Amino acid sequence: MADTNPSVFPQRGNAISRALGRGFLRLFGWRLVDPFPQVPKAVVIGGPHTSNWDGIVTLAAMMQMGLDAHVMMKDSAFKGPLGGLLRWMGALPIDRSKAGGVVEQTVGQFHSHERLVMVVAPEGTRGGASQWKTGFYRIAEQAGVPIVLATADYAKKEIAFPMVMDTTGDLEADLERIFQCFAQIEPRHPEKLSAPLKAIRERR
Repeated sequence: MADTNPSVFPQRGNAISRALGRGFLRLFGWRLVDPFPQVPKAVVIGGPHTSNWDGIVTLAAMMQMGLDAHVMMKDSAFKGPLGGLLRWMGALPIDRSKAGGVVEQTVGQFHSHERLVMVVAPEGTRGGASQWKTGFYRIAEQAGVPIVLATADYAKKEIAFPMVMDTTGDLEADLERIFQCFAQIEPRHPEKLSAPLKAIRERR
């Protein structure tokens, strides 16, 4: 699946934006330890998610890599001058009232792009979710793209991409692999871990 060509994954930005991302991480003592996997399309899930800082340091790491990553947002947010800014930042509109729903429309985005990296937050909240949303899995499965795990370890202050996995069709088994990976990462607020990750850590 991987390719040694550094241009395989979708890219954006320039030397200045990459330097800004690198400088931001260094300013707060963080570092990027893994390059983004060389895949042209992927669903990226970040975890564990217990703080707004998770997204901030991950965004800085993506700037450093020059990764062109996207998120899906409700289409009403794109009205007026804000729409252009959101598109520039990588947001793609989703019509929640349209038949088919978010999963099908996101899958459609993958089918219409040669290269696309979509970031999805399966925990849905940074406040101890009781369970994960599985839309990210169905998107990856239906679009035929891998799932890339992104982690922010607060003990080591490291951003990494420790796992690239293809869906097997066995949702529970695949989720367990993801949970086990994320449970090894030290979050900013351990007390706010989602229930599946907390359960694994408590068994150790």
